[in-house]
Amino acid sequence: MFDLDKWQEIFATIEKNKLRTVLTGFSVAWGIFMLVVLLGSGTGLENGVKKQFEGEATNVIWVYAYQTSMPYEGMRLGRLIQFTNEDYDLTKRLIPQADHISAMTITSVNGSGLISYKTNSSTYDILCVHPGIQYIESTEILSGRFINEFDILEKNKVTVISNVVKDALFKDKVALGEFVMVGGVPFKVVGIFNDKSEGNNRRIYLPISTAQMVFDGNDNIHNIAFTTGNMTVAESLKSEEILRAAYAKKHKFNVEDKRAIGIYNQLEQFTRMLSLFAGIRLFIWIIGIGTIIAGIVGVSNIMFIVVKERTKEIGVRKAIGATPGSIIGLILLESVLITGVAGYIGLVLGVGLLEVLSPKFSTPDSFFLHPSADFRIAVGATVLLIISGALAGLIPARKAARIRPIEALRDE
Repeated sequence: MFDLDKWQEIFATIEKNKLRTVLTGFSVAWGIFMLVVLLGSGTGLENGVKKQFEGEATNVIWVYAYQTSMPYEGMRLGRLIQFTNEDYDLTKRLIPQADHISAMTITSVNGSGLISYKTNSSTYDILCVHPGIQYIESTEILSGRFINEFDILEKNKVTVISNVVKDALFKDKVALGEFVMVGGVPFKVVGIFNDKSEGNNRRIYLPISTAQMVFDGNDNIHNIAFTTGNMTVAESLKSEEILRAAYAKKHKFNVEDKRAIGIYNQLEQFTRMLSLFAGIRLFIWIIGIGTIIAGIVGVSNIMFIVVKERTKEIGVRKAIGATPGSIIGLILLESVLITGVAGYIGLVLGVGLLEVLSPKFSTPDSFFLHPSADFRIAVGATVLLIISGALAGLIPARKAARIRPIEALRDE
């Protein structure tokens, strides 16, 4: 039930002590403001880092062939390790949990990556792959299809081009079913794709078996990649050990030679990144709540002063029949009002600042992307304010409720 007299009394008390109320409220507003800005900034940093993972699956393991850095069984260090199709087959056998796998070669046809259609031509990356690369690179097919296993087996002269390549070579014409010249060899366009990573859109894909036959004349590959399926991080690390031991035996290098082959475990890195940001969020909440607690202590101290100043008034109230519950309610209501209004101002200012900054930090290649405070943060901050206001006024209110009328009336 709305009690107009109670609200008039609260506002009269605030009006009489404007400066004290403003300074008390500022500490609460600053705490909420800092909490919202820090959480929003953490979200922006997390969005930026996650953006870097969008170009490919987050559970990929990449294996690269380098050169030895340790002598082994009389063989010198510095030997180049060369992967072949046998290594691709070996990886498939050793890691049956891998749901998508592809070897890759980056073909430079006659020293360049010139691709042409009639009178239009330009230079692009030519990647020779297995069908699994579509899922490894998180490639979106806009029309047509991707390379399939039949293309690999039959060594079909087909290609999948990006929308960037299509626009450059075909303009407004239909590309599917047409032939582009790659190193003087015609390849039929069977699909058009888009990649979330802009750099990956300046490329075309060829079946690796076709490219090895037409351009390279060998079965060499540059690297191997596979997705880990439902593996845990620990299982993926075990897979690394299995692969390294098998490659060391096949290519004759010391299994402890980390430079002979490079293994990049994106699942491990992505999981580590999520753990890092979970820790950052926890740290931000600790800092923000600590700042808010400091403000709440200030509010509580002020309410003690208010109770002290109004000792006689409270004594009169109790003498004419006011219950301890009504006294506690009056003090709590004033405390919640101060913390609620001040905290809401801090919340609005924090969200407003993030909204102003967000467009300035939202470039595609930014590591700080769309800093924002979501609805859950606003709700959480509101609930925190209500609880904090109640806690700030609870002890002073209980003290006020214990005041004895006869002692209050004698108080000087």
